Amino acid sequence: MLRDLGYQVYEAADAASAIGFLESSQSIDLLFTDVVLPDGLHGRNVADHARRLHPLIKVLFTTGYTRNAIVHNGGLDAGVHLLSKPFTFR
Repeated sequence: MLRDLGYQVYEAADAASAIGFLESSQSIDLLFTDVVLPDGLHGRNVADHARRLHPLIKVLFTTGYTRNAIVHNGGLDAGVHLLSKPFTFR
């Protein structure tokens, strides 16, 4: 969907690959990451690392789990934006 909208998209298979890409990149505007990743790290780990490297980066999380899996005390943590799966292009 993002490519269809004209964005340049880079994909990473896991958190370690994403972090490696973030470390080698000069400019990233948006990190779109799943909350749960295949290698034991979480999207939040990747986002925290990304913000240290790119302080102005925007982060959008997605998850197929219920909102309750990442909602704390009735809300998302400050600065957390979530797009729940499944989502559609409209």
